[in-house]
Amino acid sequence: MPFELMAPLMFGGLVIFLLLGYPVAFSLAANGLLFSIIGMAHGSIELALLQALPERVLGIMGNATLLAIPFFTFMGLILERSGMAEELLDTVGQLFGSIRGGVAYAVVFVGALLAATTGVVAASVLAMGLISLPVMMRYGYANWLSSGVIAASGTLAQIIPPSLVLIVLADQMGASVGDFYEGALIPGLSLAALYAVWVMIVSIVKPAAAPGCPPEARTLFGGQLVIKVFTSMIPPLVLIFLVLGTIFLGVATPTEGGAMGATGALVLAASKRKLTFQMVKSALESTAVMTSFVMFILIGSTVFSLVFRGLDGDLWVENLLTSIPGGVLGFLIVVNVLIFLLAFFLDYFEIAFIMVPLLAPVAQKLGIDLVWFGVLIAINMQTSFLHPPFGFALFYLRSVAPRSVRTGDIYLGAIPFVVIQIAMVAVVMAFPSMVTGNITHIQSTVKGSGYDELRRQIETPGGATKPVSPGGTTSPAKPAEDPGAELERLLKGQ
Repeated sequence: MPFELMAPLMFGGLVIFLLLGYPVAFSLAANGLLFSIIGMAHGSIELALLQALPERVLGIMGNATLLAIPFFTFMGLILERSGMAEELLDTVGQLFGSIRGGVAYAVVFVGALLAATTGVVAASVLAMGLISLPVMMRYGYANWLSSGVIAASGTLAQIIPPSLVLIVLADQMGASVGDFYEGALIPGLSLAALYAVWVMIVSIVKPAAAPGCPPEARTLFGGQLVIKVFTSMIPPLVLIFLVLGTIFLGVATPTEGGAMGATGALVLAASKRKLTFQMVKSALESTAVMTSFVMFILIGSTVFSLVFRGLDGDLWVENLLTSIPGGVLGFLIVVNVLIFLLAFFLDYFEIAFIMVPLLAPVAQKLGIDLVWFGVLIAINMQTSFLHPPFGFALFYLRSVAPRSVRTGDIYLGAIPFVVIQIAMVAVVMAFPSMVTGNITHIQSTVKGSGYDELRRQIETPGGATKPVSPGGTTSPAKPAEDPGAELERLLKGQ
């Protein structure tokens, strides 16, 4: 078998494993090990290559950045069970209730607020589906509009910090999680604003689909309403500052911000007298499941990428993508179309672990800012929650929606929001400063772990060039592909 065919066959083998329905983590690892055996039998791979696997797995286990995932997951689950979403929806619904489409506006607003406090899509969609959908149906909202607004607003948790997928993308691209959070903030809030604009258009064009609240549904007025809004908004805003504010100001690392957020969520639940042993136990179990899911996929992708690189798969992908007509713009269009199509069959974690390690080196070679590129991919991957057949946000909503809401209504309501998300991808491509203009690159006194500092010293040699985004702004020099190998060369004096 020609060596040049090994990498394409390996990638095709992974696709076959996934189409057969095998779990992604085991498909990645099994495919990697299978082709390592084939490669050794063929003489293309030496056994010494696989000796790097234990060190890579230990590196994953010792990655302090990934600790932010269980912290933010636990925080979101505690907040979901503390009743914060219910109180926010009730209060903001009263505030916007008198205007046409008021409850839909409230759902978008609360969805953005929950995204900034939980970072978990499932928690946001389920909470708003249980609380808002019955109310919207009772007030006469069209089923397609109410289900679409709830599902789409829940997906804001993927792009508005502290999003879990931004942590994974930052780790896979070797970039700062704080830079990703700063870069994704404006696009995320812009998406929420566009959702509200769509609700306004529907309320004007089809008033019957988005009526205002009936007078008898409004129970708070004047000073009472102001006090209720103030007391409901303060806790989540304090929690947002505790998490995002400290990260943006450089006071805390994302991992430390996640730990403070988890602690703040426990305090908030205790202040509402909702904190129970059963709640904490359930949240810890769900957090352990989510974290294990991520770690198994990451280990599987490490096995796959190690063997794939050993077969020069990275060079095959690089040659394939750099030969696309149109240069950087052609590359970006093809990548975004590919991500959009893959999102029909893979969820966002699977795309992040399989595709991003293949695409990031090519983007870096083309001079694309990796933070901007990562945020662009994150916006695109939002569509994986909203389009069939594996739109998880639609499944979450279907699980709590009454039988009178048809599945067709849920899919129909999601289509305009998928179009909005695609439009936001185009806007971010046209105006990169929406992402790069918000990154401050604060030189924090917080340096993270000793391993992080060692990597930082190795990965930023003097005179390193800075990749330029299409908008012309610069970002710090990106890390070497293999810091361990670089350290070994330095120790040998090469």
